[in-house]
Amino acid sequence: MTHLRKSLLAVSIAAVCAAPVFAEDKMPVKPGIPTLGQIMDASGIKTSGYIDTSYTYLSGTGKFNPSGTANRVFDTERNSFNLNMVDVTVSALPTKGFGGLVEVSAGSDAKAITAAGTTNDEFDVTQAYVHFANGPLMVIAGKYVTLSGAEVIRGPDNLNFSRSILFGYAIPFTHTGVRGYYTFSDSMKFIVGVNNGWDVQNTSAVAPSDGKTLEASVALAPIKPLSVSVVGYYGDALVGTYGAPRSLVDVVATYSVTDNLSVTLNADVAKQDDALAPGADAKWSGLAAYVGWKFAEQWRVAARAETFNDKDGYRTGLAQKWSEVTATLAFLPSASTELRGEVRYDKSDVATAFNMPDGTTDDNQYS
Repeated sequence: MTHLRKSLLAVSIAAVCAAPVFAEDKMPVKPGIPTLGQIMDASGIKTSGYIDTSYTYLSGTGKFNPSGTANRVFDTERNSFNLNMVDVTVSALPTKGFGGLVEVSAGSDAKAITAAGTTNDEFDVTQAYVHFANGPLMVIAGKYVTLSGAEVIRGPDNLNFSRSILFGYAIPFTHTGVRGYYTFSDSMKFIVGVNNGWDVQNTSAVAPSDGKTLEASVALAPIKPLSVSVVGYYGDALVGTYGAPRSLVDVVATYSVTDNLSVTLNADVAKQDDALAPGADAKWSGLAAYVGWKFAEQWRVAARAETFNDKDGYRTGLAQKWSEVTATLAFLPSASTELRGEVRYDKSDVATAFNMPDGTTDDNQYS
């Protein structure tokens, strides 16, 4: 009897195991349901984004004396864990025809780049424009990032974690207007545009200065390792209760020594008419140098040195020559993640430039 029960049990188990195989052979395979990403890719729509979080420590308060305004661009917290940026970009940019791009951001960085004419909170529509392309011609209209500078708003695209002095004080962040690109060849591109101004979304926010700002750029690659960009801006900016011309010339040159080693130079010269008094102009200028070296598959280092001359105190609130050096070590544990450690030293020729936590002032600050 025991042997018979074991045999029946074995037959039952075999039947149960065999039944799904028989059923699968007879039933049609259910087609897979496409993901949202697959549907968007098939429609020519691309999505991307990043999360940027950090811990920062500054020896000073991160503010100038006596104005009390932040001396750093984004990383202004003295001793804090930070959510710098959550960025999402959705775009459809065909090589021929119409498309568009929308980039929204949230976090402390988003508050720092808020344009005049929008709410000053930790949310920003960083870019939103309509796009048209046809052969070598491309036109965008809406809000977009500036042409000037060696650094950009998107943190992962920069060599260092902290932004340069020039990025925060020499140039604008964004513009609202219309911009055209024309690519003559792989080694030459021209860009021209008309904007509301520097970091101005709606001119009603800076009335009565409703004049427009012209932008022009030429990007050259005369030899394969070298790329050069020359950018010019000219147009009205609000000075007191009226508009007066503001001009900027920005030059960026990058030389790729090898595929893993590059050197970049960035120079800026700018002027604001009537800034100090009618007929008395304010001028500022700066120079920055960068070196980036990927020395292993998952490791890279970067260094930056720069100086900024705010001779009339118009940009920083303090007539000074301000310099800094930065060293960054980065590790990539995965293709989509980068961890950065950074040290930075800032120095001013004004002995009381930086506020200290104990209420004193100093000419330097480290982080």
